[in-house]
Amino acid sequence: MTDRANQISTNDPVAAAKTWFARLSANCAAVDYDSTMDIFAEDVVAFGTKMDIVSGLDNLRKNQWEGIWPNIRDFKVELDSVQAGGDAAHAWGVATWTSTGFHESGESYFRPGRATVTLEKRGGAWLATHTHFSLFPGTPQRTFGPK
Repeated sequence: MTDRANQISTNDPVAAAKTWFARLSANCAAVDYDSTMDIFAEDVVAFGTKMDIVSGLDNLRKNQWEGIWPNIRDFKVELDSVQAGGDAAHAWGVATWTSTGFHESGESYFRPGRATVTLEKRGGAWLATHTHFSLFPGTPQRTFGPK
């Protein structure tokens, strides 16, 4: 259930997408799963850097976020890169992001990527119904976390 304090409730779909990316950026960097769940629909379907397809919010948290977020550092959505659109009920956004990944030896590497989100306004709150996060071509596919 979405925490009302964390809801994104603007009427502007572009502002909703930008706010969503800003919240995700901060939450991922803080490894704050619970606050992040508040901006996702329970029936979300996603692609990620770890899993091919994930259905359902609990599965997304368990099979994507919990396997990546503790193993990266410095996650940041480049908010100036956000492009977005939509209407009163649906919004979309795309953005680039950066993070620091770690080879098995513990050596760090630059880990850039891109993301897409689709949002739906449900009960007055914008919730992600689909996300797709991918790494830029040539970026190592696995991060092991710092030693």
